[in-house]
Amino acid sequence: MGKHNILIVEDDEDIRDGIRILLESEGYNVEEAKNGQEGVNALNEDTDLVILDIMMPVMNGLRALEEMRKTSVVPVLFLTAKSQESDKLLGLMAGGDDYLTKPFSYAELLGRVKALMRRYHVYQGKQMKSADDEEEYIEHNGIRIHKEFNEVFVNEEPVELSNIEYNMLLLMMKNPNRIFSAQALYENIWNEPYFYNCNSTVMVHIRKLRVKIEKDPQNPELIKTIWGKGYRFELRGK
Repeated sequence: MGKHNILIVEDDEDIRDGIRILLESEGYNVEEAKNGQEGVNALNEDTDLVILDIMMPVMNGLRALEEMRKTSVVPVLFLTAKSQESDKLLGLMAGGDDYLTKPFSYAELLGRVKALMRRYHVYQGKQMKSADDEEEYIEHNGIRIHKEFNEVFVNEEPVELSNIEYNMLLLMMKNPNRIFSAQALYENIWNEPYFYNCNSTVMVHIRKLRVKIEKDPQNPELIKTIWGKGYRFELRGK
């Protein structure tokens, strides 16, 4: 399959350029539009994903999506400066697939793009599901995680993780029962030299991850603390 095609509809040129550079560095073809009307005109059958700002001149993102949905079921990732829950709900009810509030990190944006792209191509039939599809996931103790995309399920329910949390969980699930010191986790996940004060950073993210995947985060059964040594993802019955 060739490169995937992403349409960015955003009136802020600096944001548009930053997203384009990021996506092109990841191998995507990118087309740009600076308002909703241009976005509607640029959409075609080869478009795999639309990144759509809400507040724009000429035609806003909600109106543009309404027009796009007349001809396409392409996934749409909304970008907006608004953070109220009502605005998020309005965007999703209008037919958007995901929602990212400005300012956002490029790592978070890329994670959302990859997850939406995969769901569209697998579940909407743009590519046949391969016989090896299940091997794209790792599954232990009711946790299922994709090996490449930030896509995680806990007892079949989707869970949203930050990219740091996802990468931390993925590393430990690839190596169940292995003890990772705080230094090993930090250097593997952050790709930076470890200093003693980095230990608190690791602890905070372990705590956040437990809240999202453990039945009782105060008494974790999955991500165990091995005192004086580090942390491990523990297989039940092992």
